[in-house]
Amino acid sequence: MDIVFVLEALVVLGCIVMGTRSSGVGVGVWGGVGVAVLVFIFREPPGEPPAGAIAIILAVVTAAAMMQAAGGIDWMVQVAAKIIEAHPRQITLIAPITAFAFTIGAGTSNILYPLLPVIYDVSYRNGIRPSRPLSVSVVQSGVALAASPVSAAMAAMLTLTDTAPYNFGLTQILAVTIPACLAGIVVTALVVNRMGKELAEDPEVQERVAAGLIPAPGGVRTITKQPSVTGGGGTADADLDDDPVPASAALTATKQGRNAAIAFLVGVLLIVMFGLFPALRPHFPVEGGGSEPIDMTSTIVMVMFVAAVAIIFVGRPQVKTVPEMSVFKAGMMSAIALFGIAWMTSTFIEAHEEFIVDTVGGWVNDYRFIFALAVFIVAALTTSQSTATRTIVPIGLAAGLSPGLLAGMWAGGIGGVYALPTGGPQIAAANFDLSGTTKLGTKLFDHSYFVPMLVLSFTTVVVGAAIGAIFF
Repeated sequence: MDIVFVLEALVVLGCIVMGTRSSGVGVGVWGGVGVAVLVFIFREPPGEPPAGAIAIILAVVTAAAMMQAAGGIDWMVQVAAKIIEAHPRQITLIAPITAFAFTIGAGTSNILYPLLPVIYDVSYRNGIRPSRPLSVSVVQSGVALAASPVSAAMAAMLTLTDTAPYNFGLTQILAVTIPACLAGIVVTALVVNRMGKELAEDPEVQERVAAGLIPAPGGVRTITKQPSVTGGGGTADADLDDDPVPASAALTATKQGRNAAIAFLVGVLLIVMFGLFPALRPHFPVEGGGSEPIDMTSTIVMVMFVAAVAIIFVGRPQVKTVPEMSVFKAGMMSAIALFGIAWMTSTFIEAHEEFIVDTVGGWVNDYRFIFALAVFIVAALTTSQSTATRTIVPIGLAAGLSPGLLAGMWAGGIGGVYALPTGGPQIAAANFDLSGTTKLGTKLFDHSYFVPMLVLSFTTVVVGAAIGAIFF
């Protein structure tokens, strides 16, 4: 093995580790440091920056933040809350599937925050251990972004596979990831439904009831104050009241919010349609004769900007508040992190592509699930699906994995973002669970999300790999 390859690999790994320690935009700037070291010290030519992925993220985040400023996410949450409340006895399955659907539509897991107190309230009032639906609802958002046409992770994936020689576009990716993720959620819900003691048999819960800290399970008290995601990413504040008002009634939803959400979702639907039917896209002449449709990267950017303008007219948001939205802030951090890390890994891979194909490619082809494990580990360390995508997927493609098989394993692998109990949704769900059944643990791997996360990731990887290998 070439000593230069080893030294450069250590630089890449070191920058990823340091970026993870810094978190947020620190991941991106450390990626930039890695590029500088590879270029100025090892004299490697700089790789191709992920301009397409960044363009998609900026356009989608702008439209999503515009929708949030208009109250669109609040409206979507209220709709989701009503669905959850309509099926209280099946909440361990209904809640994560509902959250999955709305996460796909919104392209962000931020929509999960206001749903958490609703899930806790409905489950506890119906005598169901809250940690069950809460844990599955949280971990599903780890893989849901692999099934969303407008997530940062999909932007990163699409710019890698929707080009020659792979030509594996958005609809093909979704055809693999959506059924794989749904299968993972269903299996996880069935497993988690048997985890933990029933509320009547849990001594910790009964102690809280006896101390008057919480009402007895099955009572009529409900959460009446909901955290709005307008202007923030959700808070861990929840008030209990004796008035039996449905939790969803406390959520703020307006006509403008509804209109904004519909405009955004129409944009998402148009993106899927353009991906499914390339003939709908404008065609332009290409060198050598004939014509080709405009690429999906440009299509997504244009559709999202048009959707953002439509939201201005139908949702009447205060445009000046858009940069203050939690979706906007999270999106900008994702863009910076993705840019630095992706540029660094591109520089490294392009410099050693022959060695990676010959050596690493042999490992991956002999033991294909090594790829899924690598995505899982990077996702766990960086807590970023898009960063894990741009770090590992190019290696899998260079190693010769088929795009269909790769997409299936990628969808489950990015679920590793919840391997450690450090994610915002994990902390929020534990805080909302006043019964104390949802725990963050003390030993990193003893938290309430670890087993559900493993089951979900493993099932999604297996099902996704099978779909990708058989049909693509």
